[in-house]
Amino acid sequence: MPELPEVEAARRAVEENCLGKKIKKAVIANDPKVVDGVTPSDFEAALLGKTVIAAHRKGKNLWLQLDSPPFPSFQFGMAGAIYIKGVAVTTYKRSAVKDTDEWPSKYSKFFVELDDGLELSFTDKRRFAKVRFLPDPAAVPPISELGPDALLEPMTIDEFIDSLSKKKIAIKALLLDQSYMAGIGNWIADEVLYQARIHPLQIAASLSKENCATLHKCINEVIQYAVRVDAECSHFPLEWLFHFRWGRRPGKVNGKKIDFINAGGRTTAYVPELQKLIGNQAAKALGEPKKRTTKRKGGGNGDDNNIDEPADEKEIIGSEKLKKGPKPRGRGKKPTVKTKPNDNDDNESDDNNADGGGGGAAAADDSVDAEVQRKNMEKATTNKRAKTEKTSKKKAVTTRQKSNKAEKKAK
Repeated sequence: MPELPEVEAARRAVEENCLGKKIKKAVIANDPKVVDGVTPSDFEAALLGKTVIAAHRKGKNLWLQLDSPPFPSFQFGMAGAIYIKGVAVTTYKRSAVKDTDEWPSKYSKFFVELDDGLELSFTDKRRFAKVRFLPDPAAVPPISELGPDALLEPMTIDEFIDSLSKKKIAIKALLLDQSYMAGIGNWIADEVLYQARIHPLQIAASLSKENCATLHKCINEVIQYAVRVDAECSHFPLEWLFHFRWGRRPGKVNGKKIDFINAGGRTTAYVPELQKLIGNQAAKALGEPKKRTTKRKGGGNGDDNNIDEPADEKEIIGSEKLKKGPKPRGRGKKPTVKTKPNDNDDNESDDNNADGGGGGAAAADDSVDAEVQRKNMEKATTNKRAKTEKTSKKKAVTTRQKSNKAEKKAK
């Protein structure tokens, strides 16, 4: 999925190949789900004759500055991608446009030909992207609502530590929140937490200053490295989690087992042996019932098994929520925890909106519910057992008394 490094690679490609050139042809798709707030004909007419002056990015958003407003802006969503004919631009599996496909692609939403013959296209197969035409893209949502850009406006260590100390939500959910920090998506969040040895569900405010400083360092290093190699994943270090996290398949990184949970509403890869809950969260996790998992049927090696899907197949550690109801009777059997598989990543919220917001707090509340429910069931079971033993003893005494009376009468 396009995150800050992928969008920055697209911006650089535009900057290196399109600046100072006039638009002589424009074709905008008739797709109101993607092309927002303007008709294709009006969009096309307004682009003709304009010169591309600059290419800007904030978070996962890109916009082209022309010699006069309005300017086209691109919110990449789940599969948005920039292609320039004859120019190698970083691609990723979900963009699904190959060099051998028709040009412009049938998935093209924005196509322009420049006065030197160069052709540029913005495609979106999955239709979660947004293409807009705005007088000042940075002054209106979604860009105006973004937090500081993780590459261009990094927080200082002190600012980062102070900000985390006030956030009582899971750290993974916070990193995905674009209003907190713009540009970090699912794979980057998993990578930096793995490298910092921090559990994705650890509450941000509970992290030590040392944890925060390590995480700050990992965020800067991972993003800067990915940008330096134009998001070309084959150049990422072999020890990165990135290479092993896709498709929820069993695997190991550096000899350590990878597991998958749901954190911040997203499928999350982590290494349990290295990324452990700490403090009160660790104690609560140890006192809770074992989590249930649901195995996926089918499988295979097709592309659909390599994409990063949301899933509820594994319960979040520390947040199993049992259904509330009347006190258990009889043997006090524990209710089963149902999981609901979700095989369609179309249900995933757009990454450019805030992905997090309360996931950690909910996990803490749920763990309390589960613990209270468990204690109630244990108490009911103990009471039942005691009552049964009392009844059995009473019957045994009565039997012995009757037996003694019978023996005396016989004598």
